[in-house]
Amino acid sequence: MPATQMPMRYGHPEGHTDVCFDDSGRCIVTCGSDGDVRIWKDLNDDDPKSINVGDRAYSCALKKGKLVTSVSNNTIQLHTFPNGVPGGILTRFTTNANHVVFNRDGAKIAAGSGDFMVKIVDVMDSSQQKSFRGHDAPVLSVSFDPKDIFLASASCDGSVKVWQISDQTCAISWPLLQKCNDVVNAKSICRLAWQPKSGKLLAIPVGNTIKVYRRETWRNEFDLSDNFITLPLNVVTWSPCEKYLAAGSLNGYIVVWNVETRDCMERVKHEKGYTICGLAWHPTSRQIAYTDAEGNLGLLENVCDTDGTKSNSKVSGMGNKVYNDLFDGDDDSDNDDSGNFLNENTEFQLTPKGRTNYEDDEDDRMVASGYSRHRNPILEDDDSSVEIALTGKGSHREKEEKDESTHALPLTVSQRPYYDGPMPSPQQKPFQSGSTPLYLTHRFMVWNSIGIIRCYNDDQDSAIDVEFHDTSIHHATHLSNTLNYTIADLSHEAVLFACESTTELASKLHCLHFSSWDSSKEWTVDMPPNEDIKAICLGQGWAASATSALLLRIFSIGGVQKEVFSLPGPVVSMAGHGEQLLIAFHRGTGFDGDQCLGIQLLELGKRKKQILHGDPLPLTRKSYLTWVGFSAEGSPCYVDSEGIVRMLNRKLGNTWTPICNTKEHCKGKSDHYWVVGIHENPQQLRCIPCKGSRFPPTLPRPAVAILSFQLPYCQLATEKGQMEEQFWRSVIFHNHLDYLAENGYEYEESIKNQAIKEQQELLMKMFALSCKLDREFRCMELAELMTQNAVNLAIKYASRSRRLILAQKLSELAVEKATELAASLNEEEEDFRNKLNASTTDWSQHRIVNHKIEENNSEDSEEAHEIEVKADLHKNRQNPFCKNGNSTDGPAIKSVISSHQGRVNPFKVSDSSKESTISINSTPSNILDNMKKLCKKATEPNRTANKEKSPVLKPLIPKPKSKQVPATNFFQACTSQTDKIVEEKQSPENSLSESPAPSPQNIENERPKTGFQMWLEENRSDILTDHPHLSQEPDIIKEGMNRFRMLSDEERKVWTNKAKGGATNEAETKKRKQPSSDNTKQREQEKPKENLKLSKKRKPLDVSTNQKLLAFAFKKD
Repeated sequence: MPATQMPMRYGHPEGHTDVCFDDSGRCIVTCGSDGDVRIWKDLNDDDPKSINVGDRAYSCALKKGKLVTSVSNNTIQLHTFPNGVPGGILTRFTTNANHVVFNRDGAKIAAGSGDFMVKIVDVMDSSQQKSFRGHDAPVLSVSFDPKDIFLASASCDGSVKVWQISDQTCAISWPLLQKCNDVVNAKSICRLAWQPKSGKLLAIPVGNTIKVYRRETWRNEFDLSDNFITLPLNVVTWSPCEKYLAAGSLNGYIVVWNVETRDCMERVKHEKGYTICGLAWHPTSRQIAYTDAEGNLGLLENVCDTDGTKSNSKVSGMGNKVYNDLFDGDDDSDNDDSGNFLNENTEFQLTPKGRTNYEDDEDDRMVASGYSRHRNPILEDDDSSVEIALTGKGSHREKEEKDESTHALPLTVSQRPYYDGPMPSPQQKPFQSGSTPLYLTHRFMVWNSIGIIRCYNDDQDSAIDVEFHDTSIHHATHLSNTLNYTIADLSHEAVLFACESTTELASKLHCLHFSSWDSSKEWTVDMPPNEDIKAICLGQGWAASATSALLLRIFSIGGVQKEVFSLPGPVVSMAGHGEQLLIAFHRGTGFDGDQCLGIQLLELGKRKKQILHGDPLPLTRKSYLTWVGFSAEGSPCYVDSEGIVRMLNRKLGNTWTPICNTKEHCKGKSDHYWVVGIHENPQQLRCIPCKGSRFPPTLPRPAVAILSFQLPYCQLATEKGQMEEQFWRSVIFHNHLDYLAENGYEYEESIKNQAIKEQQELLMKMFALSCKLDREFRCMELAELMTQNAVNLAIKYASRSRRLILAQKLSELAVEKATELAASLNEEEEDFRNKLNASTTDWSQHRIVNHKIEENNSEDSEEAHEIEVKADLHKNRQNPFCKNGNSTDGPAIKSVISSHQGRVNPFKVSDSSKESTISINSTPSNILDNMKKLCKKATEPNRTANKEKSPVLKPLIPKPKSKQVPATNFFQACTSQTDKIVEEKQSPENSLSESPAPSPQNIENERPKTGFQMWLEENRSDILTDHPHLSQEPDIIKEGMNRFRMLSDEERKVWTNKAKGGATNEAETKKRKQPSSDNTKQREQEKPKENLKLSKKRKPLDVSTNQKLLAFAFKKD
């Protein structure tokens, strides 16, 4: 017979109301928005007992004389039943507790609150608590496994999780519900429930259906639905016999299903259609108590036969007897337990599904136990009698509970395969960094260092607002969102939108190129059919989109389609900065809550290359990716759900270094920081604090907070740990300067110098600390990180500290560093010369080609130019370094010769009239002079002598020697290298400053030879003997230069003095330092004749005098 619906009555004021029965079923207990708990003897009780527990009561539970309620003051309170004596507060939350339940024996309670947390508390000892963290939104409901092994919870983040109580880990998580940011905005409160005795099935209301999941395997066994249910189901409850399942919906329907047959047994409509928010099944009788969102209490009677004995006229005792006679040994079975023989005699019989009946017996306890088996339908169909008998499920639960051992078998008998390994994790869905969830009506589409894009999607309007932090880039823009754009990105050049496909429209990529100089600033691209855009990003001059077809499409900022390539897995997020493109994707399936992500880093400049080739992306255990992007300086970074910020360390093989833990800055456990930008100089993490949430609301406008960085080094409380952390953080945060320099970007040199200074100061402090602690070996390790100057300071400190062994070791280290520095300088000089020779050859060939073109245009001067070119090539053939002289351009040759003439006096200003009188046929006699001229020409190849003056090469200035530095003998090699370079630069000028300027006719014959040329003439035979394969003059000169450099400082000075023609003794050297009046008068007489401003005879000067002369030379030139 159908259920009887009793008239509704007032219970509480309007608002959420909960209901439950006591253990005996004699009382109905309700709680509501007035903060009262009322105890009803029956529905007609006009004077129920009332217990005030607070301002509002959200949920109540009753077991074994203990009443617990979740109250609006963020507490779970305990009272005695039915007296209502307060028993204290069991636990507290930071926000309201939304649901509370007892376990089966009433010893523990479980509660879920709005601070994303689930707790299990011991009723007798409230200090015994377990916390479960993993939800990203307020918890809607919780349900205890009757065996106290698992705990199920539903949340506003859309997930339903099953927790392992023993180790407080998540066993499985299903993304079943619609996401929301608070309980008041949830479509359903999702009151899930386990089977009350066996716990084999878990029922979850999802939309208009109930999904039933099997324990341990966690597979979806079946769904229950009804055509009359048009709005989501709100709450479910099981019958005590576990045969029936009742559910209440938002439109007031209460539906009861038979779980075994999955048929709808009862369907009752609320008399006013109010939302059903509370549902409880009577523990013994056929009654269901329910409450609605208006505070009313109702009761259904005669719902179903909970014993399974609903009237059936077809059942007959004769049929039962005949069916029992089919089996031997069953005649003595109890007639009252008509189905017991199936459990005892077919335990090891295989069912049609190939499973043992022991397995089915376990299923009987959770699906169809507790009601007698009807055998009369079996007699009507003899063909199927055996099959139905073997697959039938039935045994009295009461008898089974009295003696479970009669049916229990050892675990080894069961043949059911059971997987006890790690469970796969659901893959993270694609997201846009700096955006809030899609289900919000008002949300951020993107928030980055450029600006903010907001989306408003409600019944009245659907629009997008674009706001720039710097209004000089572009003014704020309001756009209509008719195509329902869900993804956006913003850069200095454009705004990019994307939307998913519909049944009528394809997925679109829409770009607003506001920096374009033409009038057409928008373009749109439609994706191919069945291909949706999942992620987008913008860079400098390009845009990219990743699609569901595992393709990444690159477009120019103007809308030109460029490269297309396949992704290794489904995209998670993307980011762009300048020429860099960062892609995060699923590279596999994660287990036990971990995500298996990969990362790709590409450079889309002129030389396209891939930096990271799908390397694994490190994440914190049981976390997921929440933000991916670049710092303002261009370093790739990302943030996971545990608040760990990581940055790419390019100097350590492109590894990821954690640079900040935002959780350490949070005040509450449910608080988070929402990252919007990262800056390396200054070191700032820009983020928005979110209290009790993972993302901020659009209104009021969130305030941006700035967090400091800190590397996770050990012993940060000590001075040593702090300095180590500061040093390596400075190194990591200034790696971008080297990247900018390698890729041709401009940056301030002062920033790098300041960083090096800061790092060396920290090293010196750590060095001093290690000396105080007698850690001399550690001092040497720190000295290896120092620069040359810092090592010198360390030597002084060690000497003053009377650590002679350490000073000796540091001196040896300083020599090694000086040798390495000199070797690197030689390599750089050699590379520069090779590049210079190559560039000079190309330049000369280019000038010859240009000259030939001019010859075709000027027929009158053709023969003259050919004669000049042939003459120049013939006369300059012996000098392989003077390739500039081969050019047929007359002014260019004059420029080279004029700069050579300047060697008479390096501070003389060349006269254009004098340059015209110099012969172009003169060949320099010093090969080092030619090298200088090539360097000048390479620095400014387009300069000509007719329009501009020749550049002056700044000579190297030797550093003054320190007389107090200890262990100076270890720096002899470095000093000799420095003096060698200075002498090679200055010796030609010194050798020519004593002689008057030669005439143009005999300039080559009268110029004295240099020391190197004299040394080369005497040692040419030795060079040819050691290297007989050297046949070309340039090769011989190059080998001679290398050998000449290896000479000591004194030997080179001897050859230089020989070239000058003076004696090498000390007396004459001192005499040469004094000014000569005769030479001065002679130069004054020659000055008007040569029209040259020759200085007095040069003498060795100190560094300050040389610097003044250099400054004077540059001013004159």
